[in-house]
Amino acid sequence: MTSPTSPTLAAPPAASSAPLDPAERQSAAAAIAHLESTVGRVVRGKEDVIRLAVVALLAGGHVLIEDVPGVGKTTLAHALARALGLHFQRIQFTSDLLPSDIIGVSIYRQQEQRFEFVPGPLFANVVLADEINRATPKTQSALLEAMSERKVTVERHRYTLPSPFLVLATQNPLEHLGTFPLPESQLDRFLMSLEMGYPPRQEEKQLLMSGGVDDLVDQLPAALRPEQLLALQAQARRVRVSEKLVDYILAIAETTRKSPEFALPISTRGAQSLHRAVQAAALCDGREFALPDDVKKLALPVLGHRVTLRRGGGLEESRAALRRLMGELPVPI
Repeated sequence: MTSPTSPTLAAPPAASSAPLDPAERQSAAAAIAHLESTVGRVVRGKEDVIRLAVVALLAGGHVLIEDVPGVGKTTLAHALARALGLHFQRIQFTSDLLPSDIIGVSIYRQQEQRFEFVPGPLFANVVLADEINRATPKTQSALLEAMSERKVTVERHRYTLPSPFLVLATQNPLEHLGTFPLPESQLDRFLMSLEMGYPPRQEEKQLLMSGGVDDLVDQLPAALRPEQLLALQAQARRVRVSEKLVDYILAIAETTRKSPEFALPISTRGAQSLHRAVQAAALCDGREFALPDDVKKLALPVLGHRVTLRRGGGLEESRAALRRLMGELPVPI
């Protein structure tokens, strides 16, 4: 169901490389603002986190939300799925979850004397992988092909997932009991890693006095139609990124590869993800071109989870090292 106040979004022109005209930019910015305000009804006091999540979705990427239990990770993921107006499935990851529980199984039909594939919950537009790091590495790896290629292979047959396809995953800190670390190859499939943090005191007070937001999430209207989301993703790819800004992104990646501080530097996929993210951020602001500030704001959430330090450490240490590195690089003017 689409909200009656949802802005009308013009369909993108046939030439996908054509620059965005003012009317397209204004229409896109209005649609994105409506999406963010809809999610903000239940995720209060976290406008910056909502914006980052929307940027990742417009860039066509998957989102990993990491924080301690009880700060709204699942609420954010559920609210985004509801506001996008897409087919939604939630998978609660546990230690006994099997790959077939996610992807699906082939069942033999005795009367027809043939096998029939029964799709699992992965065959949805928006998949909420709740507490993804509570599953074993074997089950986690079942998502790799789906997240990278939007396809899955079952018994030598490949099946295409619905379009658009987005994974919103939550995970608890690794020091919590019953968790398995996500492998680097899977972390690299997430375009962005976010942390919720605790809400502002006034927002938390209102939350307590109102009795929570569970009912509000279930009643949340769709802010976009599926074709609107696809149109916005196509428009984001048409945002102009200057050659100097591309060189700046590559300089960040190359510096991590040369630095002895990093055991695992930024991959080519990481640089591509940052490029797509800055395009989406510019579209959110109604601009036809990306700015150096877009790179500076998005570098840590897009790249921080993709690198590891030789001395060890978690996400905060990796982001701190990236922040120091970027402070030494000249910013294009």
